[in-house]
Amino acid sequence: MKSRTICVRQCPPQTLENRDDVWQFAETTGSFLCDYDVIDSEYTQELVAPSNVKGPCPVLPVPKQAALLNRCIPSDIQEVGSQVMSSVFAFLNENDFVQTVMMDLGNAWRFMILLAFVALLLALVMVALIHWLASFIVYLLCVIAMLGSIAGTAVLWWNYAVLKRKLDNTLVEQTLVSWCTDEDMYLIFSIVATVLTVILLLIILVMFKRMKLTVALFGEAGKAIRSMPCIMLQPFYTFFALFVFLVFWVTVMMFLNTAGTLTKDPETNQTLFKKLNNINSLWWYYLIGLIWTSEFILACQQMVIAGAIASWYFTRDKSKLDGVVGKACCRLILHHLGTVALGSLIITLVKLPRLILMWMQEKLKKSDSQCAKCCLKGCICCLCCLEKCLVYINHNAYTVTAIKGSSFCPAACTAFNTIFSNALQVAAINSVGDFVLFLGKIGVTALTAFIGILIFQRQPDVNYYALPVFIVCVFAFFIAHCFLSVYEMVIDTLFLCFCEDRNMNDGSPGKEYYMEKSLQQFVDTSTAALTKLENSGKTGTATEEEMLGIRA
Repeated sequence: MKSRTICVRQCPPQTLENRDDVWQFAETTGSFLCDYDVIDSEYTQELVAPSNVKGPCPVLPVPKQAALLNRCIPSDIQEVGSQVMSSVFAFLNENDFVQTVMMDLGNAWRFMILLAFVALLLALVMVALIHWLASFIVYLLCVIAMLGSIAGTAVLWWNYAVLKRKLDNTLVEQTLVSWCTDEDMYLIFSIVATVLTVILLLIILVMFKRMKLTVALFGEAGKAIRSMPCIMLQPFYTFFALFVFLVFWVTVMMFLNTAGTLTKDPETNQTLFKKLNNINSLWWYYLIGLIWTSEFILACQQMVIAGAIASWYFTRDKSKLDGVVGKACCRLILHHLGTVALGSLIITLVKLPRLILMWMQEKLKKSDSQCAKCCLKGCICCLCCLEKCLVYINHNAYTVTAIKGSSFCPAACTAFNTIFSNALQVAAINSVGDFVLFLGKIGVTALTAFIGILIFQRQPDVNYYALPVFIVCVFAFFIAHCFLSVYEMVIDTLFLCFCEDRNMNDGSPGKEYYMEKSLQQFVDTSTAALTKLENSGKTGTATEEEMLGIRA
């Protein structure tokens, strides 16, 4: 039951024990605690103005109260809050470690901001280094993976052989059961490791030529970024647009939550707040708007990057390029907003059911139905995988749109066919390329942490620099992710441009390739293999190397 609400000039500074105290308080301060229809001279008449939680006068005694957020609250509650805060501050004061850490954060905030700018600079340097060191890192990873898997498998077989020899030389009466169990486990692990090692070696051998293409794409991505340095500013624009939209969305939701009318109950003379009809349905509308618009802003960034890279790739004289990123933004606004809106809508239609299922899963945590929980997890997993696939296809569809100017659906079909027909190359680029970029993020974070440790060690007023360094590392990883994610999108766009260039041209006069010489070697291998097949009268079978070249 809701109690009576009255607007007053002042909260009671002391406890009002009886009706005379309520009347005296009204006379001296002008704060009338009874209903507005009850005049102050009738406060002392209980029959005229009885005390009740629904009015017209307050229940006696009226406790001492204090103002908080334009509301009068009992001082006892305020004292409880003060006691809690006093206890918190007392704990912080008594705990030397917590107090020292808080002081360290206060003393180190200037250096933390400085290290954030250092991480920004290191991220830019890492983008340049990846261009030059990509080939070394890719081949080094292959060697480490092969040697590590072979060494691990050899160690497992060695331990199995040692344990088996020990059991063979031990009497049955002196053999422990755990030794036999260990022998069986080592045998199982050794067989599994051997199978996985063989599979890994075969995959590396089959994908070795595709890794060369990955290295070449890293080099081309570096050239494109050097030609268009403004493309690295796209994460800042996207972050700013998302921030402005989220502020607008939160403001609108606050207005929706308070949209209604004030009505007065004639029976109880109580003022009530009534929400507008069907106001709750707008929550779903704005929830869909939140997801759709956020995906739309992210898709605009992808379209701008795809348009800029496609323009750079399909221009023969790249010295004449000027304002490529700006022109890509103009083309997006003038021609491709519908494509971006449709692509982001498809992502929304998949993400919204996944979020609803996640909410249902949270509600069913205390349920005993394991079948329902298992079904929900399976559906969430499937929707999550579908969403990731659609995001990848959408990005490639935007690239095809930027190249050919086609609408979303034909561009998505073309992108899917291209990805499917070059599945091994896509796997090589995504696996090797993503891991190289991840190493770049870790490198930026580690260097920032190292510089931070050197700085904080020389500061006498910083005792425990682990927490400031950890916070700086989190920001450094986020900054590196923003820049290197652009690098990743550039590589994916260049690969699709390479495939489209190979499909549209054949290198003959009038149909020269747009690609650089570093990429033409992969097409030349395919042409040579095809020529050899044609000369042989299309009889027999091609070698594995020729087939790899044809599909390269």
